[in-house]
Amino acid sequence: MPWKQGYTISDEVGLRDDEVRWPDGNRFCFTVTVDLSVARGPEGIRAADLMHPDAYFAAHDGLDRLVALLRRFDIRATFAVPAVIAQLRAERLRDLLAGGHEIAGNGLKHEDVSRLSAVEEKARLDLATDILARVTGQRPSGWFCLPRQEDSFAGGTISANTMDLLIDAGYEYMGNGLADDLPHYWVTDFATRRALLTLPYYYHFDDQWFLLFPRRGTGLEHADDLFRNSLADFNAQYKRGRQFNMVLHPGMIGWAHRLQLLEDFLAHARGFPGVWNPCSAECARYWKATYPAEQFLKLEPSVWRDHTGSLS
Repeated sequence: MPWKQGYTISDEVGLRDDEVRWPDGNRFCFTVTVDLSVARGPEGIRAADLMHPDAYFAAHDGLDRLVALLRRFDIRATFAVPAVIAQLRAERLRDLLAGGHEIAGNGLKHEDVSRLSAVEEKARLDLATDILARVTGQRPSGWFCLPRQEDSFAGGTISANTMDLLIDAGYEYMGNGLADDLPHYWVTDFATRRALLTLPYYYHFDDQWFLLFPRRGTGLEHADDLFRNSLADFNAQYKRGRQFNMVLHPGMIGWAHRLQLLEDFLAHARGFPGVWNPCSAECARYWKATYPAEQFLKLEPSVWRDHTGSLS
């Protein structure tokens, strides 16, 4: 992807299949992100969202069933948690950590920060970090900006300041980048190569886009399409030796018939040899140690050209 300051990300030249190495002789990386947000729109989690029946199901039966299924298949996941949810579910988050999972940040209220000033965004990021550290007993190393149900863009939203603020705050990785199907470096300054490691995300493997439309309750949701897509990409990425990441929402995937599809998928995944299943922080630390930016970040001047009338 061409690099353009303030517009896009990543190194110009990604790794070829034959350059990818995973730890301990594994040939493939399989990561799972669980989004504990119940935010519907860009303003983030509201009191009404927390009182909605869907939110109650997500926090209880849906989450219980999903965690039990992950445990059955010995799958480690990263739970992306807004700070307001962490305050409400403190004991549950500590249980997830004790079970070998990771807790990462997902905003203060999982709000859209793109229209905030840098000062206000920093204040919210710092507050969210402090809350998560206090609740879990350890500072989060990762930060997510996952999409909400009513967002205009399926890739989530950040501001022009977000990545630099995360670097300044000492975060090790940002969890959802669209620029590559491997971990990659999100560059904020071309001249200095200032960058933050970013992990791959794609909405084709985010359950909400298949389980949300048509509106739930019609009986017409597309859970089978989600897992058909996931199965095909898992197989293709395994063959290439790259990475597959899926995003799950307990309030959506936690229904019995959808969990059955997830169970079938996990049984398929566990049938392959050489599959590495780290939490996001472990994946990020391995990647930075094995493919450090100083050696593997390959930037060239952007091919982008602005033209009269361009909105960029």
